[in-house]
Amino acid sequence: MKSCLIVDDSKVIRMVARKILQELSFETIEAADGQQALDACISAMPTAVLLDWNMPVMSGIEYLRELRKLPGGDEPVVIFCTTENDIEHIQEAIEAGANEYIMKPFDSEIIQAKFSQVGLL
Repeated sequence: MKSCLIVDDSKVIRMVARKILQELSFETIEAADGQQALDACISAMPTAVLLDWNMPVMSGIEYLRELRKLPGGDEPVVIFCTTENDIEHIQEAIEAGANEYIMKPFDSEIIQAKFSQVGLL
């Protein structure tokens, strides 16, 4: 089964994303910050990562840079899901290794479309 790590400091966002992804037949893992997400990836690399930018402890962009350095860290499809929508943030995310970008707020249709675009569905 495909797995998706949902990384967001908002419990509500994680809950909404989990419901959508489980309906799309993903096993879900959750992390409240980048460090928790990195620890989760070290123990089991997910198929995909839905990633917030602004979080305590370790931001999404810092996490992404660290993830890509791990053995197998180039494999997960990383989709940023954030309120940061200026071109500088998007460019920085893509350069750091993000595969796609979703703006908050999101819904099931948006997630389904992006996950299809990157070949996860």
